[in-house]
Amino acid sequence: MALKIDVMLANSVVEAADRARALEGTGVDGVFTFENSHDLFFPLVAAAPVCSLDLMTNVAIAFPRSPMHLAHAAYDLHLLSAGRFRLGLGSQVRAHVEHRFGARWGKPVAQMREWVLATRAILDSWQHGGRLDFRGEYTTHTLMTPAFNPGPNPYGVPKVLVGALGPRMNQMAAEVADGILVMPFNSDRHMRTRTMPAIEAGLAVAGRSRGDLELTAEVIVAVGRTDEELATARAATFLLAFYGSTPAYRPVLDAEGWGDLQPELNALSKRGEWTTMTGLIDDEMLRTLAVWGTPDEVAAEIVARYGDCDRICAYFPGYAAGDDLIADFAAAVRSASAQTA
Repeated sequence: MALKIDVMLANSVVEAADRARALEGTGVDGVFTFENSHDLFFPLVAAAPVCSLDLMTNVAIAFPRSPMHLAHAAYDLHLLSAGRFRLGLGSQVRAHVEHRFGARWGKPVAQMREWVLATRAILDSWQHGGRLDFRGEYTTHTLMTPAFNPGPNPYGVPKVLVGALGPRMNQMAAEVADGILVMPFNSDRHMRTRTMPAIEAGLAVAGRSRGDLELTAEVIVAVGRTDEELATARAATFLLAFYGSTPAYRPVLDAEGWGDLQPELNALSKRGEWTTMTGLIDDEMLRTLAVWGTPDEVAAEIVARYGDCDRICAYFPGYAAGDDLIADFAAAVRSASAQTA
């Protein structure tokens, strides 16, 4: 089966409907939104009625939102899209959760487990009519009166996915979630030696099989058809430098022998020296932590690294990948994965 391809929809609801129509013409399978300077659910509401693409939050920061709010948003988007919505959840880092969102930060893996289970419990109570009785350390949901119960969704219960990178979050997600979004600051070695063993361990603990889990690899894509486009696409190094400055992502750099770069990038980020940071990401790092090349070259690399996944979420950060280039990229990935299958 060919890899399915998701790309970013839009930052704001204002341009989301037009962008959804345009992206449907590129041959991608789905679109996603993420937390930025606008709400991430609204663009999907605008896109749902005007396209047939799959829709996903990638990711909604979980802890500032009640599982009840998440369940309502997921239910309505699943209904509006006729069953094409998937709820992707993520933990973010403590500083943002506490000081940007003003929410509670506990033990993120244990807390995320509860958010997944609680959201699913609410959705299942609506769908199947059972009593809502979820009791956890971080959240409790035991009241559901008829006035607040939307009843069964004709398209079923939407999938709840977890964005993960570290082994503990991946293992937990493999135990309880419907899918995993493997975060984009990654490498082939890190995927093979840390991510997949954790996922396999989680499946084993839960008595689940690989077919029970939708696995999506997020990929930073620097793609171009000409030397000029390839040079422009090198702007993706900015995102690599940004991710690399974050202590939580150091294990990826450690896996490649570049761990000492993380504190250097972190110090530069605190001084606002973004250009200097980007200059530290050389071509080898770009090719290892992202994929860089022509559509055929990046497609071959994606299939080699992530061909066992179900989907990829492709990012084109720092440069404008036109719709014709996205279409060429999508066609190349589809062709390469079909040949491998």
